[in-house]
Amino acid sequence: MAFQSSEQAQAYWRENISLMLKLLVIWFAVSFGAGILLVDVLNQIPLFGFKLGFWFAQQGSIYTFVVLIFVYVTKMNALDRKYNVHEE
Repeated sequence: MAFQSSEQAQAYWRENISLMLKLLVIWFAVSFGAGILLVDVLNQIPLFGFKLGFWFAQQGSIYTFVVLIFVYVTKMNALDRKYNVHEE
């Protein structure tokens, strides 16, 4: 990775950290919020024969994490191209 200037490097890392924090907040909200804090409210909603709160605690947070990995890869590839630090 070769940045043209230190300002460009700082901007790249600022956007990278911002993206990571946003995705971690989403993951925390789904795993802790939906799986623990809101479990009683979500258990009132059935999903394929299971209570929604139980589903989020057991499966939903894992699925969300996997989706967030793909979102991160896609966004980071776009960010790398934006700052011209991508690999061929």
